[in-house]
Amino acid sequence: MATKILIPQLHPKEFSFPNPLDASDEGLLAWGGDLSCERLIQAYQRGIFPWFNENDPILWWSPNPRLILFPDAIKISKSLHKSMKHFEIRYDTDFEKVMRLCLETRLHKGQKSWISEALIASFCALHVKGLAHSVETFFEGKLVGGLYGLYLGGVFCGESMFSIQRDASKVALVGLCEKIRLLGGDFIDCQLPTEHLKSLGAQEISREAFLTMLAKSLQESETMQWE
Repeated sequence: MATKILIPQLHPKEFSFPNPLDASDEGLLAWGGDLSCERLIQAYQRGIFPWFNENDPILWWSPNPRLILFPDAIKISKSLHKSMKHFEIRYDTDFEKVMRLCLETRLHKGQKSWISEALIASFCALHVKGLAHSVETFFEGKLVGGLYGLYLGGVFCGESMFSIQRDASKVALVGLCEKIRLLGGDFIDCQLPTEHLKSLGAQEISREAFLTMLAKSLQESETMQWE
């Protein structure tokens, strides 16, 4: 008989989380709470992120294994290197539009999305605070790809990416790696393992190893800012 696991509910007025090492085998840690800036910052600093279908309860995750990408490990194929010459990479020129295009492209493909209006509002507020950032790919002056996430110390917590032209999101990821490298950052948290990101150089590590690396990076890079 399968053992039922009770998933803790977060207190609506307290921002504390359970120990991420106590997450289920699938990575589910807790549910409930809200998507306020304060709660999101507390979550990402502890290696936790929200992932849920809109209109469902908010679910908080700390998966095992975790996918990370070191900036120097990005794999640029000959075809991608050639394609990069046709794009322009920009940073933080239209953060909200990047989030909305991440949402729209998923819906257009018939996929569900956790990018709700509440999440967009909170991340835009975090962007104003200088914590959330976007990388954009332009082709002939048109935004055709990009990604967004949080930069906490030396770690970029990647959230989502979109592409409406071939290689556009890959070019944005290359641009992110270049930015993190210039800032002296440590790594990109890609969250859940995918074959696509692994083909670009991302690697799986255990949840425990990830949390140790995250804590070390945040401590050593406490004053590191996105510039």
